[in-house]
Amino acid sequence: MSVSLRVSRWKKDDRKRHFDSFDVEAEPGATLLDALLQIRRRHDPSLVVRHSCMHASCGTCGVRVNGREVLACDTKLAKLSTRRPVRVEPLANQRLVADLATDMVDFYARFEAVGMPLVRAAEVRGAGVPPDGMKAFGRFENCIECGLCLSACPISRTNRSYIGPAALAAAARVVDEPRDRDLDPVLALAAEPDSVWRCRDAIECTAVCPSAVEPAMALSRLRRHVAAQGLKRRFGRGA
Repeated sequence: MSVSLRVSRWKKDDRKRHFDSFDVEAEPGATLLDALLQIRRRHDPSLVVRHSCMHASCGTCGVRVNGREVLACDTKLAKLSTRRPVRVEPLANQRLVADLATDMVDFYARFEAVGMPLVRAAEVRGAGVPPDGMKAFGRFENCIECGLCLSACPISRTNRSYIGPAALAAAARVVDEPRDRDLDPVLALAAEPDSVWRCRDAIECTAVCPSAVEPAMALSRLRRHVAAQGLKRRFGRGA
């Protein structure tokens, strides 16, 4: 299968971004990441693309394809239109490093205030028996911190101060499962002007999430907690 890609290019000395076109030959089952790595090997070794696990677990290979956020390693070329060049761009709403790689430092920093939970104490699925030496199964947090939701969010596109769907979903997770943590700082952060009330329910974050986090639903739950906290502070805890 022959696929034509138009890949966004930019290096720090370039005045503006531009697109380079590449024709790649792909085997059945090949992914977009396979094609990008083929470009590096056979056409242009200077192409900057970030990747790691190759199986949609690390979240590092996020890009936009024809304007839609995807993980390159989890996107089959056969499912992309071959009638026109496939446009590949870096994620939006993040600082561009080079070509298809963005700086994730700002994205990760959004989690610091909410204390991103890594292991859930509840919702462990399956009735299997743990192996010897293991007390119980644990379920890791769904979010792989890929940044796709932040890129797709229309509010983040116009408001750099908006905390974003991933961090707010993490805050909702903390509130759902506090583990004796003082929730006042998390709820106070969620109540700030550029937090839960800034969202306009476009649900683009949930549409592009590759890990079933459903940040839009989590944000809706968090709003209810923030509203309830506000009522308690206004009328007292007996209200």
